[in-house]
Amino acid sequence: MSRLAKHVVADQLLFYCRPGFEHDVASEVTCWADQLGWHGRAEYSPQEGFVRFVVDDVRPANELHREMCFDRLVFARQSLVALPPLSLARDDRLSPIVEQVVSSGWSFESVWHETPDTNDGKALAGLIKALTRPLESGLRKRGALRRKAGGRRLHLFWTDGDRVQLGMSFHGNRSELQGGIRRLRFPQAAPSRSTLKLEEAWHEFVPREEWGGRLAEGMQAADLGAAPGGWTWQLVKRGMHVFAIDNGPMNSDLMATGMVEHLREDGFIWEPPYRLDWLVCDIVDKPARVTAMVQRWLTRRWCREAVFNLKLPMKRRWEEVDRCLALLEEALHDAGVRAELRCRHLYHDREEVTVHVRLLN
Repeated sequence: MSRLAKHVVADQLLFYCRPGFEHDVASEVTCWADQLGWHGRAEYSPQEGFVRFVVDDVRPANELHREMCFDRLVFARQSLVALPPLSLARDDRLSPIVEQVVSSGWSFESVWHETPDTNDGKALAGLIKALTRPLESGLRKRGALRRKAGGRRLHLFWTDGDRVQLGMSFHGNRSELQGGIRRLRFPQAAPSRSTLKLEEAWHEFVPREEWGGRLAEGMQAADLGAAPGGWTWQLVKRGMHVFAIDNGPMNSDLMATGMVEHLREDGFIWEPPYRLDWLVCDIVDKPARVTAMVQRWLTRRWCREAVFNLKLPMKRRWEEVDRCLALLEEALHDAGVRAELRCRHLYHDREEVTVHVRLLN
């Protein structure tokens, strides 16, 4: 491609996801596009860990990207405005990348190299390391990489050693994590690995500067379906007193803290003795049943904030999530309860999504 090449248009959005959830991302973004009045088509292959949404509209794709706010999305780990994929010659990978950037007119403050969350993607680490510095030098010389560019970031999404797609992200409408993945270290003292799901949920849904007020020592919480105590451990670690509701046994070290009252009762019917600060729930049951239980807590204002998981069916996962969230939002509205509600398929989730609700009145 020469320096006088025709202007390249960003005509698609690129979404990262957990491999195996491509259909769910495609269903979700297609649903959003339809609701927003946009035309386009989702393209993906199973287990590849990404989805392209090609915009078939006279309006530019960056407008759809802005309207389809990243914080609203459930299954996407990252959301980018993207140029058409590039096929590269192995004897000169850099020139086509630089020329596509220049012909697009893009400028940005930083460059991230990313791959799908697959073994094939991880195998590209060495190549990416070798290309990073010379590519940044080339982009800087052409004026694309510069200090003040509105916080924009160029993403190079490598799907093979000779296949890359360039995307742009914007401050306030993207994940600030490489690959959209938050990797947490498992605390050896925790009773189960499920503890990471609640820790990640706090990072995702509660701004760090607000932890001191919203995850404070001395708060009261309930953990429904608590045994053996992975989520209770996180609450106790923050200095909270916990009602652990489960017929199963709790971790003995956790009980020795004196911060946990273990009640061998059914979490679906137990009621708190007074209003609590937090409700958390990781019960394995039908998502509609869990949603109905949490709905009862929230419409009766039994807690101020809640984090709960919805275990998903193997098929039509987006449709089930959308249905449950709509029922919950409708119930809160009918009860006159104002709330902030978000839902995300977190990195430490598997066949489930995590929902956070914060009551505002």
